[in-house]
Amino acid sequence: LGVPRLDHTKGEGLNYSTLDSLIHRIAFSSNAIQLTACDIEHKLFANQYRNVNTANPVFITSLPRAGTTLFLEVLNRFPSVASHTYRDMPFVMAPLLWSKVSGIFRKQASLSERAHGDGMQIGYDSPEAFEEVIWRTFWPEKYSNARIQLWDTSDIKDEAREFLAVHFKKIITLRCPHMQGDAHYVSKNNGNISRISILRAMFPSAQIVVPLRNPTAHAQSMLNQHRNFSALHSKESFIRQYMADVGHYEFGELHRPIQFPDLDTMIEGRDINSIDYWLAYWVAAFKYIWSKKDGIYLLSYEDTCTGGKDALEKVCQLLGIDAGGSLEKAASLFYSPVDSDCRTLVQDRQLLDEAETLFHELHAHAV
Repeated sequence: LGVPRLDHTKGEGLNYSTLDSLIHRIAFSSNAIQLTACDIEHKLFANQYRNVNTANPVFITSLPRAGTTLFLEVLNRFPSVASHTYRDMPFVMAPLLWSKVSGIFRKQASLSERAHGDGMQIGYDSPEAFEEVIWRTFWPEKYSNARIQLWDTSDIKDEAREFLAVHFKKIITLRCPHMQGDAHYVSKNNGNISRISILRAMFPSAQIVVPLRNPTAHAQSMLNQHRNFSALHSKESFIRQYMADVGHYEFGELHRPIQFPDLDTMIEGRDINSIDYWLAYWVAAFKYIWSKKDGIYLLSYEDTCTGGKDALEKVCQLLGIDAGGSLEKAASLFYSPVDSDCRTLVQDRQLLDEAETLFHELHAHAV
């Protein structure tokens, strides 16, 4: 269950069987279903995760298409790292319980291209971002049909903080059962770009990594995905429902921009199907990131990919992650970005200048 990829034998659809779809709809029919599963899990398996040692959690976040999935894939190759995988769908809030239940009909891992159509190969054991379900459960007021609001330290809820801390332990128990010593929960969640302040406050030892990509290449990539998912959503209703259920509101008919302080001014009057809209969104987002730059690691997407093993070793040192002899193998996943020059596609030259100036300031601050 839970792998949103293209099934080329059936056309461009989600490779869900009828049973898969039914279980998914039951799991996401209400928050109560997920929370009830979580309660059952606690009664059955609390002894397994109660005393699990956890190192500093790592949160990888940025606007989508900044390389967050690639960086998660790379870090997930290390034995001391634990993250969600597609096998946790659809009961993402009760991963241990679902692992036991689903084990009786577990499917073999195989790779195929994900629904983004960007060449990335995924399978049941591939890492992915699913804890947006948790954030939406505890902070439903932050989500409207048009926007996703920012979180601040005043939004801290002790119950949610405790739930997340325990959830980290569950994922470590599931992914690193034989780990000797501390393990890192690693999250890739683009939505966490709206929660930098609250993440710092709730988890003071956390490491927050924000990949930074050339703005015009980044904007064009976001535009391409918006067009891609707009087509998929109109053609495949279950793909649309799936993305809504797991909280992927980045593109297509589900697009809900994060309410960065300058968002409305930046995107006003811009066509969502133009590179200018997505470049304006980039500026609004990274002006906000610039204001939060102390206490996060800005990571150049281009420099890290081309830097290979040496760049990854530096990242591991910064995050305190033990590569466990897997550094070279993990670094082999990096590939040199081949982005075309999209500057000429931007109509608003003042916007382009603002984006490039901001990018150079951010890049100078990158690790």
